[in-house]
Amino acid sequence: MDLSISNGIGAGDNAETPMLENCVVNGAVDYKGLPAARASSGGWRSAAFIIGAEIGERFAYYAISANLITYLTGPLRQSTAAAAAANVNAWGGVALVIPLLGAFVADSFLGRFRTIAFSSLLYVVGLGLLTLSAILSSLSGSDCQTNDIMSCSPSLFQVILFFFALYLVAFAQGGHKPCIQAFGADQFDGEDPEECKAKSSFFNRLCFGISMASLVTTTIVSYIQDNLSWALGFGISSISMVVALIIFLLGTTTYRFSISHNEKVPFVRIGRVFVAAFWNSRRAPSFIATEVEILHRQKSEQYNFLDKALIAPCHLKEDDWVCSVAEVEEAKAVFRLVPILGTCLIYGIFYAQPGTFFTKQGATMERTIVSGFKLPAASLQCFISIAMLTFIPIYDRVFVPFARAFTRKPSGITALQRIGAGIFLSVFTMVIAALVEIKRLNTAKEYNLVDKPDVSIPMSVWWLVPQYILYGITVVLTMVGLQEFFYDQVPTELRSIGIALYHCIFGVGSFLSSFLVTVIDNATGGSGRDSWFSNNLNRGHLDYFYWLLAGLSAVGFAAYFHFARSYIYNRRETM
Repeated sequence: MDLSISNGIGAGDNAETPMLENCVVNGAVDYKGLPAARASSGGWRSAAFIIGAEIGERFAYYAISANLITYLTGPLRQSTAAAAAANVNAWGGVALVIPLLGAFVADSFLGRFRTIAFSSLLYVVGLGLLTLSAILSSLSGSDCQTNDIMSCSPSLFQVILFFFALYLVAFAQGGHKPCIQAFGADQFDGEDPEECKAKSSFFNRLCFGISMASLVTTTIVSYIQDNLSWALGFGISSISMVVALIIFLLGTTTYRFSISHNEKVPFVRIGRVFVAAFWNSRRAPSFIATEVEILHRQKSEQYNFLDKALIAPCHLKEDDWVCSVAEVEEAKAVFRLVPILGTCLIYGIFYAQPGTFFTKQGATMERTIVSGFKLPAASLQCFISIAMLTFIPIYDRVFVPFARAFTRKPSGITALQRIGAGIFLSVFTMVIAALVEIKRLNTAKEYNLVDKPDVSIPMSVWWLVPQYILYGITVVLTMVGLQEFFYDQVPTELRSIGIALYHCIFGVGSFLSSFLVTVIDNATGGSGRDSWFSNNLNRGHLDYFYWLLAGLSAVGFAAYFHFARSYIYNRRETM
């Protein structure tokens, strides 16, 4: 049987399957192009390499994103509103939308393995240039004779180099991120009951590993960047990415590679369904119904307008334009995801806050841990990681087995139920954040520090811990649920695209957050007024913004609940 590899390295022309069916994994080959033996490929042995590589990549990424607003408002001398709205959120949005392009290339041309390897190399180059830009900035900064950050700006070349490197990193992780998560899940056979359970645990363990990377980054690397050297901090991230690439390549001989038995590119197949349905949109319903009934009697009843693709458009009678029932159902499965994706976008706005205003909020508060040591503002995000590291084992080892006993589902509860629980908790997270900000503003007034933004407010930074912890729990529920949901509910050959769609939620959410901040900043500032996001946060009103996000999150949850309750799962094992 001639195997066409869509996500692997390559295949021999005569890859036969002489083994018993239960000894090999259906639809997968090993690195030699031979049928993948269940006992010697895939599973946790392969997933360990992939999780290790993902930890290294996330360490490198968070070394940039966790403290980016501090670098922009410090060495690059930008205002709080500009850095938060125009740059941090914009870069984060690009980094999370670009995976759509990377996934398209992987699923249609290069395959996941090659895309991961190439993107990792590009990633290393971007991080190297970022480190170089920080070195140049530190050298020029040594000539600055004032502590006024607005009076000593970096050169245009340094700024261009920094942002070029920054967006090169975003582009590279756009190929790495969706493919490595999908490739990791590919190591488990969804048709095997035990491996199906392991696949559900894979996403939890992957999230656990990412949380460990985030914890180290936000505590150690952020301290190095704030107190020792930005160049050293970025250099550590470069080394981390090199290690991640090495770990990934070491697992090559153990991996399973998905194969495609369909010569048509998946995007072409699905696009052809929508084109054919559009051309047949004006044909008589009775004629369509008759033709569809003749072609097939077993099809889903949802999105019946796509059934019109089952017959060739009237001006194109060639058989090549007749879509099969399988292709129509494949298109329906993708289209079915749109309402879920759309209603999760508000959660994407919520997700963008810790790296921007949460961090600036903490920077104004008392952060002294012991005499002579002050906790970096970005390190507050370590509480997100701590919450995730604590909650993931409880969820995976306690809640899932308990729920599984009642629901008989491999993952305990459905992915949509898990996502909904996280979105629901996001409402309370923003309510708590608003109440803490009110307390911070009142404390500033009480001690006459409103017009002294450089003086720490005598209010412990530990007041922020509850909102960070709740945020971490929502991430475990919503983000991991979205990973599993979008991986499982797309056609097999589009699983990188499924993961990319999940990332797109947070990318678009970052753009929406940037847009929202810009609009509010312009509407509430100017004419001598301080906007909600004033450079002097003591005169701003982050509490108003947090109340707004709480309201939007509540609306988003209501919309999500409406569509999720009527969703028809694409695969039986997730029901």
